[in-house]
Amino acid sequence: MSPRRLLRRKTAPLIVLLLAAVVWLARDVPRSVFQPAPEPAPGSDWRTVVRVVDGDTLILDGSERIRLIGVDTPESVDPRRPVQYFGKEATAFTRQMVEGRRVRLDYDEDRRDRYGRTLAYVFLEDGTFLNAEIIRQGYGHAYTRFPFRYMEEFRAYEHEARENHRGLWAERR
Repeated sequence: MSPRRLLRRKTAPLIVLLLAAVVWLARDVPRSVFQPAPEPAPGSDWRTVVRVVDGDTLILDGSERIRLIGVDTPESVDPRRPVQYFGKEATAFTRQMVEGRRVRLDYDEDRRDRYGRTLAYVFLEDGTFLNAEIIRQGYGHAYTRFPFRYMEEFRAYEHEARENHRGLWAERR
């Protein structure tokens, strides 16, 4: 058998496998983070963000502490550790997005974390999905330790941010 024919015979299955992987990955193309927010659940209402603690933690009116579901930003306020790379930038981004603004919360299965914080997805009045936008812009990672509703979309947003060298993945100067 000629070397060329042998090469074709070995690469054909690889090409088929690669095409199958592309089709499989493309099956759930992420929705835009600028689509209108899902319809509010009965009893949900608009709240005001009083303070941004760090890139993934907010304080709302009524002193409720919110931990964003599916997002992990670099630490910027933990007294036991130094500020992590890009922690201040992530906090500033979240602050610029929501501090002093009205937001609507949506929940997943678990409503509280082990620290007593409310776990939530946060939507701005214009429909922007804060949790996803932080990841899309490269200010945080998709936090996939525990399953959540938008896990695959968040993974895709993180991959896109890495590929496009946004935020955490930009070239360090």
